[in-house]
Amino acid sequence: MTKAGNDPVSVSIENGVGLIGLDNPPVNALGAALRKGLSDAVAALNNDPAVRVIAVYGTGRCLSAGADIREFGKPPQEPRLSDVLDQIEASAKPVIAVVHGTTLGGGLELALACHARIGLPGAQLGLPEVTLGILPGAGGTQRLPRLIGLQEAVDIISSGCRVGTDEAAALGILDGTDTRSPREAALAAATGVARGGMPTRRTGQIVARIDPELIRQAIEKLQRKRPALAAPIKAVEAIAHAEKPIAEGLKAERALFLELMDSPDRQGLIHAFDAERVARHFPETSATPRPVGQVGVIGGGTMGSGIATALLQAGIPVILVETAAERAEAARAAVAGNLDNAVRRGKVSATARDAQLAMLTVTADLEGLADVDMVIEAVYEDMAVKTGIFGRLDQICKPGAVLGTNTSYLDVNAIAAATSRPQDVIGLHFFSPAHVMRLLEVVVADKTAPEVVATALALAGRMKKVAVRSGVCDGFIGNRILAHYRKAADYMLLDGASFQQIDRALEDFGFAMGPFAVGDLAGLDIGWATRKRKAATRPAKERYVAVADRICERGWFGRKTGRGYYLYGDDKTREPNPEVAAMIEAERADKGITPRAFSDDEIVSRYMTAMISEAARVVKEGIALRPIDVDAVFLFGYGFPRHLGGPLNYADRIGAAALIERIETYAAEDAYYWQVPALLRELAHSGRSFADLNKE
Repeated sequence: MTKAGNDPVSVSIENGVGLIGLDNPPVNALGAALRKGLSDAVAALNNDPAVRVIAVYGTGRCLSAGADIREFGKPPQEPRLSDVLDQIEASAKPVIAVVHGTTLGGGLELALACHARIGLPGAQLGLPEVTLGILPGAGGTQRLPRLIGLQEAVDIISSGCRVGTDEAAALGILDGTDTRSPREAALAAATGVARGGMPTRRTGQIVARIDPELIRQAIEKLQRKRPALAAPIKAVEAIAHAEKPIAEGLKAERALFLELMDSPDRQGLIHAFDAERVARHFPETSATPRPVGQVGVIGGGTMGSGIATALLQAGIPVILVETAAERAEAARAAVAGNLDNAVRRGKVSATARDAQLAMLTVTADLEGLADVDMVIEAVYEDMAVKTGIFGRLDQICKPGAVLGTNTSYLDVNAIAAATSRPQDVIGLHFFSPAHVMRLLEVVVADKTAPEVVATALALAGRMKKVAVRSGVCDGFIGNRILAHYRKAADYMLLDGASFQQIDRALEDFGFAMGPFAVGDLAGLDIGWATRKRKAATRPAKERYVAVADRICERGWFGRKTGRGYYLYGDDKTREPNPEVAAMIEAERADKGITPRAFSDDEIVSRYMTAMISEAARVVKEGIALRPIDVDAVFLFGYGFPRHLGGPLNYADRIGAAALIERIETYAAEDAYYWQVPALLRELAHSGRSFADLNKE
C-alpha cells in the first residue's frame, strides 16, 4: 500500500485489483487534495499492466459524505469533481465503488460514475444539494435517472432525501450488497468482476427514458409549494436532459447549477447550514464537561416526557419524577407512546425501543435523584414552584450534580439563588415536542460555572440538538423576540386584518405555521399565564390586545381543547373559529377602531421588521453572542423559512437603512412600539451588516 504522510488517498494492488482507499477524516470530504489524489490514482492504475480492475472504498465512517465545507464560498480549485468523475467513467479498466456509511452528494455522484456499486449494511445514500439551494453538479441529475426509474430519481433529487442500503439495491442504485469491511468488500467485488462473475457498465451509456408529462407535473407540484424554491425546480429541469447523450446532459446540468450559485435561496440555505455549526462555539467550549451517566427529569407532562424520551433515545438512563404514583405511571405511558411512535415511523427497531424503555425509572419521590449526575426540571412556569424544587434539590443532589431548569421565560439567576450552589445551575430550554424539536437554548446565569456550560453543550451533542447560548432575560433569545413580534400580529389583527389572512400570508412567505396557528399548537394558556404574570409591569403607553385573553377565558386553549383561533377535528384540520371573529369585532368597537385592509406584503413587512428590531436589541445587549445565534434559534425552534437563513440574515437582504425607514414610517401610528434599535442605526451609519458582526 502506498500512502505518504497526510495524503488523503492510499493505493494498493492485490491479485490484479487496484484498491483506492479514501482516507480524509472524518467523512472523506471531497476536497481538492482528495480529488487530485483520486484522479492520479485512477490514472496510475490504468497505466499499470498488472491491474485488471479498480475498486474505490472509504476508510472510517463512509465512502464520502460529499463536498468539503471549507471550500464553500471560495473559487473552485482544480481538478473539479465533475472532471474526476468523467475520468472515472471513461476508465478503460472497470471501476467498482463500495458504498458504506453516510454517502451523500459528491460521494454518491462518485459511486454513480463508477461501473458498478456494492453497498454495505446501514449505508445512507442521497443527493441533498437542493437543501443548500443548488443541484447535484457533478453528474447526479444525469446518472441517477439512467440507473433507476424516472419518478424515483425525481423524488430523491428534488427532495434531498436519503435511502438505505436495501432500498438503494431494490431501486437499482446498487448492484449488490456485502457484509464485509469496505476494503474486503472492494477486493471481493473487483475480483468477481475480473473473473467475469459480476457485470459492469458505464452509467452514461445507459439510455434514460424521460416522460415530459411526468417532468411537467413534478415542476408544477414544486411550484405550488410554499415557498416555491428554485433549486428543486431547476434540479427537475436538469433531469429532463438525461435522455440526451451524457456529455450534453452534463453541460445542461452545469448551466443550471451555475444559475443557482448566485441565488438568494442558496445564500440563505448555506447560512442556515453554517448556523448549526457556528452556534456550537461557546466561550466555555474549552472547559471540561462533567460526566453525565444518569439524568433526573422532574415533571412528566408533555415537556418532561418529551425530554425524558430524548434522553433515552440518546442512550442516557433517566429517573422521571412526578408528584404522585398515578401521575408517574401516566408519565411512563407518555414516554412509551413517544418511543412507540418512533418505531412506527421506522426511526428505531422494536428491540431498540425496548432497550430504551428499560433505562427509564419513574417515581413520585424526589429523593430518588440523590445520585443522578444532572437534573432537568420541567414543571409549570411558576417561580415559586420552581424555586421550591431547587431548594429541595440543593439538599438532595450530590455535590457536582448539574441542576437544569427548562423554564421558557423565568429568571434563571433567581432560580439559582434558591440553592447554595448557583454555579451548578443552568437553563436548558427545550422546545416542544422535546424529542422532535432540535433547538436547545442553553441559558447561562451570572454564576454558572464554565464546566457546567460545557456539560450542557456536550449533552446537546449526545441528543443531536442544536445548542445556542443565551444570556438571562425574560424569554431569553427566542421567546423574548417572539413576545415582541407577536404584538405586531395582534396589532394588525385589531386594526383590520383577519387572523387567517395573517397566518396565510406568513405561511406563503415560508413559515411552517402562522402566529395564530402556532399559538393554538403550543397552547394559548401558556401565553395567557405569561401575560397575567407581566400585567402589573405593563407600560401604560403600550397597546394591549385582549382577544387571546377572551379566547382563554372561554376555556379554549387551541388544539389541546379542540378550539382556539381555529376549530380542530379529529384529523387536526383547522377551520376559523367564527366566535373569535365576533370577539375581534367587539374589541375593535370597544376601542373605537375602524378596520382597514392590509395587503399580504404589508403583513409580512411589519411582522418581519418587528422580529428583526427585537433581534437587533438581543444582540446589542449580549443576550445572543452573535447575529447567527439568533438565526439558529429561529431556524431550529420557530419554523423560520430556511431559505432566508434566519431573521438577521434576512435583515441584511433588506439593509439597515431600509429597515430604519420602515420603522420610522410605522412609528407615525405607534411611536412607543416602533422604535429604531441602536444597533440598526450603528450598522446604517457604518455601512456594515449583521454578517460582519458574525466575523468579529
